[in-house]
Amino acid sequence: MDRYRLERLLDPAAVEDVTALPMEELRRRRAEGQELEVGVSYQRRIAQGRLDIVAAEQRRRAAGEAPVDHDHLVQQLSGILADRTHAPGVGRLPQLLAPGPGQLDTTELDAVAGPGLLSRLPELDDERLATLIEDLSTHEAELSARRHTLHQRIDVLQAEITRRYKTGEASVESLLR
Repeated sequence: MDRYRLERLLDPAAVEDVTALPMEELRRRRAEGQELEVGVSYQRRIAQGRLDIVAAEQRRRAAGEAPVDHDHLVQQLSGILADRTHAPGVGRLPQLLAPGPGQLDTTELDAVAGPGLLSRLPELDDERLATLIEDLSTHEAELSARRHTLHQRIDVLQAEITRRYKTGEASVESLLR
C-alpha cells in the first residue's frame, strides 16, 4: 500500500471544502479512499488472525496443555481463526475483498509479529507472549482507527456527490458523455 496516498487521504485537508472540487476529483478521491480502505481492512484482518494465534498459545498454556508442533497448529487454525467470522463493526459491504497484487504491505505488522516469530511461539516465555498480545492489539487498534477515518473521508466525498445530484449541479447524463 502506498503510504503517501494513505497519509494524504487520512489528512483532514483531503475533505476540506469539497464543494469547490470538480466532480471528477470527488470521484477520484472516493475511489482512492475505497481502494485504501480495502488494503487497511485486509491488513487489519491479518493482524487479528495473528493475534488470535498468539492468544490461542496463551490459552493453551493457561490450560496446562502440552506445546503443539507445527502440524497440530495448522490443524487447529480453522478453529482458532473462527472467532473472527462475524466481526463487530458497521458492517459495510466492501467493494473488493482483498487488495490487488502488490498492494498488500505487512511491513508494520511483521515488525510486531512476523511469521518467523509466530512459528516460535512455544519457545517464548509468558512475559514475551503477553507483550506480543499487547503489541498486536495496539497495532490492530491503529489499523482500525485508520479504517474508521477512511470511512469518514469516503462518506464526506459521497455525501457531496449525492448532494450535487440532488440539487441538479450534476446529472446522470454527464456520466454518459
